[in-house]
Amino acid sequence: MRIGILGLGRIGAFHAETLSGLDAVESLVLTDPFTDAAKSAAERFGGEVVDSPQALLAAGVDGIVVAAATDAHPGLILAGVEAGIPVFCEKPVAKTMSEGVEVLKAVRGSDVPIQIGYNRRFDTGFVNARAAVQSGELGKLHTVRSTTLDPAPPPAAYIAASGGIFRDCSVHDFDIIRWVTGREVTEVYAVGGNRGADYIKEAGDADTTGAILTLDDGTIAVVSNSRHNARGYDVRMEIHGFTDSIAVGLEDKLPLRSVEPGVTFPAGTPHDFFMDRFTAAYRAELTAFTEVVAGTRPSPCTIEDALEAGWIADACTLSLHEHRPVTIAEVRTA
Repeated sequence: MRIGILGLGRIGAFHAETLSGLDAVESLVLTDPFTDAAKSAAERFGGEVVDSPQALLAAGVDGIVVAAATDAHPGLILAGVEAGIPVFCEKPVAKTMSEGVEVLKAVRGSDVPIQIGYNRRFDTGFVNARAAVQSGELGKLHTVRSTTLDPAPPPAAYIAASGGIFRDCSVHDFDIIRWVTGREVTEVYAVGGNRGADYIKEAGDADTTGAILTLDDGTIAVVSNSRHNARGYDVRMEIHGFTDSIAVGLEDKLPLRSVEPGVTFPAGTPHDFFMDRFTAAYRAELTAFTEVVAGTRPSPCTIEDALEAGWIADACTLSLHEHRPVTIAEVRTA
């Protein structure tokens, strides 16, 4: 099949490399407002460079991958759907939830599949955790702990446009909690602080946060996030039931150091970047998209899924600012 990629920055170039190595993908069509970025990706991974999204959509592509700036996501999703071309779009659907809802309304009733990029759904550990919950082997759940710690904060320009740590970082935890447990979040309480980069505080954001999520069956989920984790990129999940407890991310590249005597775990070099931690998951995610394009599977992460994680992020943002519990019903507008 022939896949178009819109946006050849860091993640777009990474997707170009991944797609170029998939057996199902015969050719790539690339476009980026910065022509040199598209040309560089074409030289490295192969592909035809065109000068606009319109030219790409007219180039006979079977599916498109949207890795452009967030502001461009709604228009590119809708352009793909209007052209009848399956769409993969990196999260979020749109910069704001209201824009995301408008996208959902615009595509409702269309049979053109749309997949939103939440790569943890394709990580083997999280896949195994979901299977364990679904099988009932853990018994009734009572506690979930989800952690995402970045090794260093992104630059100030990124922070200013990110929408805040809950919408940019924690949203991955929110999505994977829903996906693994099969439950919905009903209420949140969030706290946050600034102990690091001043520009994060100046942007009105927190650099370290914690959130308590109450799920619709009474399970409690604890989410921990930070922009500062000098030892590396730390993504983990614990799931505790009345019969058994399991963990995702307890492997030799875990960026933690044990101080217990005689303990050598973890023994490997810590993960230091999200692309390192989730290389295999990204490959599995884009492989799934080729199956969506081929019509052999439905979208594994819909716009509706992405918006549900977004409502949780909005509720946590409000909770942090107003120092109180917030229900999802309070922030949901659709």
